[in-house]
Amino acid sequence: MKLAESERLPKDADGPVFAEPWEAQAFAMAVKLNEAGVFGWTEWAETLGAELKAHPLRPYYESWLAALERLVLAKGVLTEQERLARVDAWDRAAKATPHGAPIELNRG
Repeated sequence: MKLAESERLPKDADGPVFAEPWEAQAFAMAVKLNEAGVFGWTEWAETLGAELKAHPLRPYYESWLAALERLVLAKGVLTEQERLARVDAWDRAAKATPHGAPIELNRG
């Protein structure tokens, strides 16, 4: 099955749709990591499928992000410590960003 054929993927007639910018960024990261050879689409589909099955009520792109994090850790692209540091940096920056302004990592 092709990615665009996934029943749970939010899409319209033109393809995937994103409710928030981070969803598009997570989508693009998966595509770029595949293109770079970090993982194949079969491995991606299996990992995403496992996340969707394990958390059927979780929003689609939250499962997408969880699958992306699992593969990045499994492939050694990031360590768990590096992942947590980035999550913390984004959290601090988001809290320091005025509503409606773009989040910048140098805030916070």
